[in-house]
Amino acid sequence: MSYGLLVLRVVVGGVILAHGLQKTFGWWNGPGPAGLRGWLESMGFRWAALMTLLLILAEDGGLLFGVGLLTPLAALMIVTSQLVAVSTTHWKNGFWNGNGGFEFNLTLITVALAICATGPGRFSFDRWFGLDGHWSGLWWAVGVLAVSIVSATFILTALRQAPPQVQDAADAV
Repeated sequence: MSYGLLVLRVVVGGVILAHGLQKTFGWWNGPGPAGLRGWLESMGFRWAALMTLLLILAEDGGLLFGVGLLTPLAALMIVTSQLVAVSTTHWKNGFWNGNGGFEFNLTLITVALAICATGPGRFSFDRWFGLDGHWSGLWWAVGVLAVSIVSATFILTALRQAPPQVQDAADAV
């Protein structure tokens, strides 16, 4: 089981980290911080500079997840960022990833919560520091999910402007 958890953590953490490095440094055709900020502004987010920093930190947190360090925090960062991504970008496209849907995001959320529930395994920094037995379990995963939902809701409501109202042509007359 420890080897399976290691592979799962490293692969998913690496994928999340790669997405973060696209935003942090513009690697692999990524937008970099300036492009990310512009995109967040175009999506109606307030304080786009702060949101840029938070998103970069959340996705660079894939490194924490990959090495199994502060696993509940890493899971919280992954789950929250993916809930916001689903809400702002992917939900309207349906389930399938090939159509820009939320299939991939749901997989990342599920893996993060599953690792949070089971613990990062024997080959992790949490185990090395003696934290894995205290920072894992069903209620940790439930807590991460609950805090992620509250955080994503806050981001989507308080930190995002309402879209401009489109006036109906019949009302304009």
